[in-house]
Amino acid sequence: MNYTLAIQYIDSFINFEKISKYQYTASFNLERMIAILDKLDNPHKDLNVIHVAGSKGKGSTCAILAYILKEAGYKVGLYTSPHLVNFRERIRILGQRPDMFEGMISEEEFIGLIEEIRPVAEKFREHKTLGKASFFEILTACAFLYFKKEQVDIAVLETGLGGRLDATNVTMPLVCGITNISLEHTDKLGDTLSKIAYEKAGIIKEQSLVVSASQEKEAMDVIRKVCKEKKAKLYEVGKDIKYSIVSSDEDRQVFNLKGPGYYYKDLELNLIGGHQIENASLSIGMLKAINQKKFYIEEDAVRSGLKKADWPGRLQIIQRKPYIILDGAQNPASMLALISSIKKIFRYKKLICVFGISSDKDIKGVSGILDTVSDIIILTKAKDNPRAEDASRLKRYFLDSRSRLEEGNDIEEALGKAVKLADREDLILVTGSLFVVGDAMQYFNCNNLTF
Repeated sequence: MNYTLAIQYIDSFINFEKISKYQYTASFNLERMIAILDKLDNPHKDLNVIHVAGSKGKGSTCAILAYILKEAGYKVGLYTSPHLVNFRERIRILGQRPDMFEGMISEEEFIGLIEEIRPVAEKFREHKTLGKASFFEILTACAFLYFKKEQVDIAVLETGLGGRLDATNVTMPLVCGITNISLEHTDKLGDTLSKIAYEKAGIIKEQSLVVSASQEKEAMDVIRKVCKEKKAKLYEVGKDIKYSIVSSDEDRQVFNLKGPGYYYKDLELNLIGGHQIENASLSIGMLKAINQKKFYIEEDAVRSGLKKADWPGRLQIIQRKPYIILDGAQNPASMLALISSIKKIFRYKKLICVFGISSDKDIKGVSGILDTVSDIIILTKAKDNPRAEDASRLKRYFLDSRSRLEEGNDIEEALGKAVKLADREDLILVTGSLFVVGDAMQYFNCNNLTF
C-alpha cells in the first residue's frame, strides 16, 4: 500500500465533513467507537488526555496547550480537524520534524497505521447492529494507536462535531476545556445555545476538572448544571480566571492573567486577535488545573509556549502592502470577532474580501456582517469541499449589497482579481471557510514559507 491508497482507503468510509445533511443522533454512535477500539486493545486507555470542545477557538486552544506542554519538556500528541493543506496535519507529535505544521505524522507512519487498522475497520464497514463506521472514527482510532505507539506523555484532542457523541469522547481526560459556544450546526446539535451547550458539555466526565471560556448566560447555565450533576470542578474564564490586555498589534499581544493561585504579568502571544487571548487564558487555566496530576508547568514554559504557539489559517498574515490575511471564520460569532480584530489591529483604505462558505452554514448571518464592512466582495468556492456553496448562488445573499460584487470560480481566479484590485494601502481578507483558506495557502505556496 502507498500513501495515496491509504488516503483512498480511509476516504472510502462515510465522511460527515463532506455531507451537509444527515441525522446527528442516528449517525453518531459511541458504542461503535468503543467496539472498534476494543478490537485494537484500547489504545486510548493508555493515554493522558486533554479534551477540548466548543464552537470556535478549539483548534487555537489545542495548539496553545500543545506548545506550552512541549516547552515544558513533554512529548505531546495533537489531534485536530479539519486539515488546511495536508491531510497529515490532523495527527501530530510536537517536537518532531519542524515545519509549518510541526510534527505531522509521516506518510510511512500513516500507511502503517492503515494497514494495521484495516482488518478491524472492515468488520465495522457494515456492522449488523452498530451500523457503518465513519471516516472520523477510523481516523480517531489511528490517532490513538499512533500516540500509544509513540509513547506520548500527553495527547491533546479536539472534538470533531459536538462532543457528547463525538468519536474522541471515549477517553477519561485529565481536564476538559470548553471554548466559546455559539449557534452552529443547528440542524444537528440543536437550534438554541442551551441545546448546543448540552452537546458540548457532553465531554464532561464524573468528578472531572473542567475549564470554560466565558459564555453567554444560556450556555454557561448548562455547563454549570452538567458540572454540578457530575460533581465536576469548574473554573470559568472571566470569573475564576481573569485577563487584561496590555497591548495588541499585528505582530503580537501582551496580557496579564490571574487565576487561582497564580498571576502572570506581561505574557506575550504571537497569535493575534482578542479572541486568542481568551483561548490562551482558557489553555493556561486548563494546564494549571492539572498541576497536581503528574504535569507541572513552570512559568517559563507558559511564556515560551505562548510565544511559539502557531495555528495557521487564523488571522494569518501572508503579505503586507497590501495586507493579505487568511482566517477561517465561518459563523456569525467568529466573523464578528474577526472583523473586530481587523479593525483594531490594522490600518487600511479598502477592505477586499474573498469569500467562500459551506452551504450548511448561516450564510445569511455571515454575509450580512461582511457586507457592512467590505468595499469589494469576491465570491468563490473551495475546490475539495462538496458542501461548498456555489459562487453564483452566494450572490442571492448580496442582492441589496453596499459592496462591489465580483465572482471567481475558484480561489486562483478570486485571488487573482483581488490582487489586481488592491492598492498597497488595502487589505485582502480570505475567509468564510477553512477549505477556502486551505486553497489560498496552496495558492500562495505557504508550505515553503517560514513563519
